[in-house]
Amino acid sequence: MGQVLAFALLAALNPTLVAAATAMMLLANPRRLMIGYLLGALTTSVTLGLVIVFSLQGSTLVKTTRTTLSPAASMALGAIALITAIVLGTEHHEAAARRRRERRRDRPPPRWQRAVGRGTARTAFVVGACLTLPGGSYLAGLSHIDRLGYPAAATVLAVVAFNVVMLALLEVPLLGFTLAPEPTVRSIDRARSWVGRHSHRLAVRALTLLGAALLLRGLIGLLT
Repeated sequence: MGQVLAFALLAALNPTLVAAATAMMLLANPRRLMIGYLLGALTTSVTLGLVIVFSLQGSTLVKTTRTTLSPAASMALGAIALITAIVLGTEHHEAAARRRRERRRDRPPPRWQRAVGRGTARTAFVVGACLTLPGGSYLAGLSHIDRLGYPAAATVLAVVAFNVVMLALLEVPLLGFTLAPEPTVRSIDRARSWVGRHSHRLAVRALTLLGAALLLRGLIGLLT
């Protein structure tokens, strides 16, 4: 179950979800918008998750998914992650990233952000339902849920819990806006400022840790 939780946390870092949560926090009536987006996202993600798990149980696709990541593949992915961390850590790449951020400031936001910005919960619901599509971490988490071999009711609960964790970036601020709106706004401002200053360093460290973990997993798999 620990691996399922890890994949849920990775799925929570979906760039679209992060951007949507951040955009809604900056708008008027963020609580109403976030409720609409969350309901739409849960509708899509839970429905797709249940369909995928129950339709693929025992199929060759699920069996293939379970054995795809061999020790050699783990080591290869780990090496890619470490190389990416090294490239991101160079001064040249950091300067290029700063230039890209400066250019993006003058560009209009994506259409889905403009739709959310219109400020209706119904629009946010539709955007959340349309943008919450399964990614790699989501599918890997569902595969691990299937491997647990739970009864049907427990599997449903596991899929729902997986999606609740995956959408924590919406749920935690929403809870804060409901219980303590003013402190939540101040905390979000501080967090956004801190992430803006340290996002590059955080990405390098995260990739380094992920690469080291995958290499270690691959070595252990080769030796056992």
